[in-house]
Amino acid sequence: MTTPGAWQRTPAGRMRLRGLGLQPPGRPGPCNAITDVAGVTVGYTTLIGGEGPLRVGAGPLRTGVTAILPRGREGAWEPVLAGISSFNGNGEMTGSHWVEESGQLEGPVTITNTHSVGVARDAATRWLRRTWGEKTNLWALPVAAETYDGDLSDIDGHHVTEAHVLAAIESAAEGPIELGSVGGGTGMIAYEFKAGSGSASRLVELGGRTWTVGVFVQANFGLRAEFRPFGVPLGRRIRGDELRSAHPMGSIIGVVATDLPLLPLQLKRLARRMPVGVARTGTVGHNGSGDLFLAFSTGNRLPPAPEGGLLEARWLPNGAIDPVFEAVVEATEEAILDSMVASETMVGRDGRRAIALPHDALQALAEAL
Repeated sequence: MTTPGAWQRTPAGRMRLRGLGLQPPGRPGPCNAITDVAGVTVGYTTLIGGEGPLRVGAGPLRTGVTAILPRGREGAWEPVLAGISSFNGNGEMTGSHWVEESGQLEGPVTITNTHSVGVARDAATRWLRRTWGEKTNLWALPVAAETYDGDLSDIDGHHVTEAHVLAAIESAAEGPIELGSVGGGTGMIAYEFKAGSGSASRLVELGGRTWTVGVFVQANFGLRAEFRPFGVPLGRRIRGDELRSAHPMGSIIGVVATDLPLLPLQLKRLARRMPVGVARTGTVGHNGSGDLFLAFSTGNRLPPAPEGGLLEARWLPNGAIDPVFEAVVEATEEAILDSMVASETMVGRDGRRAIALPHDALQALAEAL
């Protein structure tokens, strides 16, 4: 089978997992990204600047913000059905209580560093009110999530501003997306290799139709010795430049999107399957890791209903959902690996060095598997 170019390299030409000759299970969509779900858009603002010793407020900067819009900017006013799950709660995802309560998600999902989650949430709220005020309620509870980039960046400098968040939202687009050290993933580390933003998708055949499941991750977790891509203990063979072995920490934020019509409880079940894909890469889920997951579906329309009126929804029978679970697990695993493969070695604050995952080590796996 010919491997499409978008599966092999990012728009900027960075290598992806399939470009190294590895063929994870499952059939991706055209871009092998969350944007394969029609209408879903992704935008980034990336902040890289300075080098040398940390000076709080001055840098160095290795940070940014990511925006995911379930129905794009034009449809941001219309909710989507959604569900959430926490594998380990040492992290923050604003608006999650309302998603849990209502089964709905409104507006952009933003992902940034731990100390900038507040500004991301506030900026998304202002954008919603300014852009769609006449079509929304008098309040907004958008989702903003975070992982920690303080190993490489001046996290206490609060360099992510409202303008940066708005730029990510306004730049959100369909089609192939950049991966690795971009957006909120700029300063992130996984298994003590440079990582960041990753995405993948799977096509699922159900009821005579083809549906799409897309995944996006901001990967920032795991210790080197735990790294086991495709079940091979590769992390034990690559030593040097470990940054977190003395203090296991880090997190992962995961987002599932699908065009398959599902109910909130079913979407919660999809979110619960993301940790299975995470575990396939090796981690045990450390105490210091915030592992939070969100799933949404664009498969049902939720226009404003007249007062006292009713809305209608379709959904997949639970007995037929296993192929969707499988798609989530496969896409999550590949998205994490792609976040690492697409990242280059980065030197951050105080000369700290997060090395890239060696491509030749993975290519050797491709030959052995």
